[in-house]
Amino acid sequence: MLLISQKKLLPSERGELEITDLNRVYLENNTLSVAQLGRGSAWLDTGTHESLIEAGQFIHAIETRQGLKVACLEEIALNNAWITRKKINEALSELGETPYAKYLKEITNDQA
Repeated sequence: MLLISQKKLLPSERGELEITDLNRVYLENNTLSVAQLGRGSAWLDTGTHESLIEAGQFIHAIETRQGLKVACLEEIALNNAWITRKKINEALSELGETPYAKYLKEITNDQA
């Protein structure tokens, strides 16, 4: 894996480091790979305060309407058999009674 030093990337006219500049470096080094995002995927640019708020609202709407968490690492690991329901349940005590803990309890019970 090619690691790029932040010093090799210069801020754009907006004063920010741009993902397109990073992609160009990987392309020039023949280390860029591309994967097409499937239906239902979304790219959320969070480079400004406003876009960060919009992304948060988007994720909130998805999670509220679908009843699923976006990018729940424990759920992804469970679905790929990288972790067991037992391991998730053991870790739940550290999360208390948070909505996230409740969600994890639901997914581990649903898949029992």
